[in-house]
Amino acid sequence: MTLVLVAHGTRDPAGARVFHQIACAVRRRLPGVRVEVAFADVHGPDVATVLGAVRGPAVVVPAFLAAGYHVRVDVPAQVDHRALITPPLGPAPALVAAAHDRLVAAGWRPGDTLVLAAAGSSDPRARADVRRAALLLATRTGADVQVGYIATGTPRLPDVVAAAPGRVAVASWLLAPGLFHRSAQTCGAPVVADPIGPHPRVADLITRRYLETCCYPNAA
Repeated sequence: MTLVLVAHGTRDPAGARVFHQIACAVRRRLPGVRVEVAFADVHGPDVATVLGAVRGPAVVVPAFLAAGYHVRVDVPAQVDHRALITPPLGPAPALVAAAHDRLVAAGWRPGDTLVLAAAGSSDPRARADVRRAALLLATRTGADVQVGYIATGTPRLPDVVAAAPGRVAVASWLLAPGLFHRSAQTCGAPVVADPIGPHPRVADLITRRYLETCCYPNAA
């Protein structure tokens, strides 16, 4: 079964490269499986176009950190009867662990005020996913974790950082570089982690989603 990895899309070439790097890592984990990349927004190819070029069944893996509009509406609308859709990547504990690794690499220290930066969504279910990720990060770090939104929703990331006591470290609940991460870098915090990017745990999770869906399609 073909694996179609669906990313949000970005005008930043570095962001697009990240998704292709992730796809290459998945191919190494799934030798013999065709892995294609589609984009839900900004640029193509879109999901329908990629699936139209696929012969036989496919597994669609939404590479999103929360179940917002694209996951619940946009992507399913482009999927035909030959394809199964997995749950989105977030807020899986494996991704929180990857975000924690990026945070440590950026210079986070125990005792820092910790903020999780997310793009945001008008969908309350997506915001609940972000809060779940914040709770998982709090468990890993032993610190209280506040959430700050970059594009949609409140509280806004700069406001959370400005009101936070002490040294502030921002964990990026973003998968790839682009406009959202550039905005996070200007939030005023002395420590801002890189996006999760092509972390090995991302490819591991996508591989697991694919295999679970192939073996247990009714669970997808």
